[in-house]
Amino acid sequence: MSEHGGTVTGADLALTADGLLLRPWREEDVPALLEAYDDPVMRQWVRLPVDTPEEAARWLESQRAGWASGTRFSFAVTDVSRGGELVGNLALKRPGPGPERAEVGYWTAAWARGRGVAPRALEALTAWAFAAFAEEGLVRLELLHQVDNVASCKVAEKSGYAFAELLDALPPEFPLDGHLHVREAPSASYGGGAAQSAPEVSPAGSSDSR
Repeated sequence: MSEHGGTVTGADLALTADGLLLRPWREEDVPALLEAYDDPVMRQWVRLPVDTPEEAARWLESQRAGWASGTRFSFAVTDVSRGGELVGNLALKRPGPGPERAEVGYWTAAWARGRGVAPRALEALTAWAFAAFAEEGLVRLELLHQVDNVASCKVAEKSGYAFAELLDALPPEFPLDGHLHVREAPSASYGGGAAQSAPEVSPAGSSDSR
């Protein structure tokens, strides 16, 4: 697994995770990206549709912009054993007010569900994030999902993200309550006491659409 400390750039960064390769998104991923978004199950959780090549191009550009600004680090998850087949998306989001916390989000393509893709990829991202941003003070990663997103809850539990708090619904966009799951850096003694929820986060975060 590659780990970059200090300034992080996405041009050549790749992470490996038990048969998976996490790498920056590319233009040639557009057909698979469109196919992944053409899935009724995933559409339950995403907030922004990607239905056309033009929308896919804008989506890719937003991922590149996130890397450039240091606020969002998005990886295409591919299956090495299947010729680099695109199987998901994983992102580390750092839009909050302080460097000590960040949010993770993800989705798995319909054709890859049931293979354990999300837990394997999330474990790699988690280890990388704590290593890459340790000097900046990152000690806490948060995973959010709506209460009816049972699959995301299972991924969180498998990946060591402990349930921390029930979040109130934010209708009309998020009509149901949400779960906040938290994982702390191995050497962190973060704050103690009850877990705190980050400001301006949604309970549907774990199915990543932005």
